[in-house]
Amino acid sequence: MAFAVSPNGSNASITASSEASDKPGGARRAAPIQSFNDLADVRISLARKVRAESVAALNLILADTMSLRDLYKKHHWQTSGATFYELHLLFDKHRGEQEELVEAIAERIQTLGGISIAMAADVAETTMLVRPPRDREEPSLQLVRLIDAHERVLYGVRMAARRAAALGDDGTHVFLVSDVIRTNEKQAWLVQEHLQRGRLSRGG
Repeated sequence: MAFAVSPNGSNASITASSEASDKPGGARRAAPIQSFNDLADVRISLARKVRAESVAALNLILADTMSLRDLYKKHHWQTSGATFYELHLLFDKHRGEQEELVEAIAERIQTLGGISIAMAADVAETTMLVRPPRDREEPSLQLVRLIDAHERVLYGVRMAARRAAALGDDGTHVFLVSDVIRTNEKQAWLVQEHLQRGRLSRGG
């Protein structure tokens, strides 16, 4: 809150200014340091157009990765049945690995001079992953949802990696292949093994 003080320094003349407010939502909106669709000037030997295209692709991947992370968290909380403990641990482990990818993707976006999405509403508007119901579902259906999500993520990441290579954005290409693709491939494999084992145990 701003104050006006009398020339003689007397506290008796201190009055609150109406230019600003300490109440939530009452502060004036200042100009942003950087607009979301703008790029900062970073000297990393990549053309602005290349960096802009990579940032846009990475934000799509970031939205899907955040959604997949949260899907693992939902299943971690809601799994049940005879495989509860095993899946409870697996889902939490994979959630943690997806969280590491979220951080790495956001950092790559910043490295390119962009701004990463961050809020749940922005993720919901951007992600290509199918939104699950709020209900608690059978473990087999949880696994199927995760397999589908991984495949959707991998499809988008492979396209982005090939495009980054074509543009000469080697850093983004290597990152997507070495970190994002490999992590999702391994997690998808483990989830599919759990689903297959469950089917065999039921004689399906």
